[in-house]
Amino acid sequence: MADNFKTIKCPACQKEMKKIFIPSEGINIDVCLDGCGGIYFDNREYKCFDEQHEDIEKLVSALEGKEFEKVDESLPRTCPVCGARMVKNYASIKKEVQIDECYACGGKFLDHGELTKIRSQYKTEADRSADTMAYLYDTVGVKLKALDAEREKLARERSFLKRFFDTLVGMDSKI
Repeated sequence: MADNFKTIKCPACQKEMKKIFIPSEGINIDVCLDGCGGIYFDNREYKCFDEQHEDIEKLVSALEGKEFEKVDESLPRTCPVCGARMVKNYASIKKEVQIDECYACGGKFLDHGELTKIRSQYKTEADRSADTMAYLYDTVGVKLKALDAEREKLARERSFLKRFFDTLVGMDSKI
């Protein structure tokens, strides 16, 4: 993991983010404690906290009992680490929680409360992966079945045309 040690500004409200050290992982997580309550994860840090069994006690206690300002989640955001424009993506195939991701450095920003919602969706990464695979098989499988049916139809048509052509060529040789 590439833990950043510089002070960064929140992509949502531009307030200075505070570092919360997570001893179990040995990393700092950037949290907007004086603004909107958002959390910024450096590249690959997010995967250490998105499952129910993973330790987020330090994050929860840092955010507990605070009032946070509302932000417009639809506005574009800039990555506080590398300056690239962040992209909105769904956290899972369920499409219930949208997060901001930086394709340049791999950082992820979650608005206040989104981490809890994400963790409640699946118990483990295996459950999340199984749901994703089921969705893909349902979606892609239907399209593949349609393509197979079209391929069979074309094969029947070619077969008919070949037999017809062979018959015509055979007649020509008898004349």
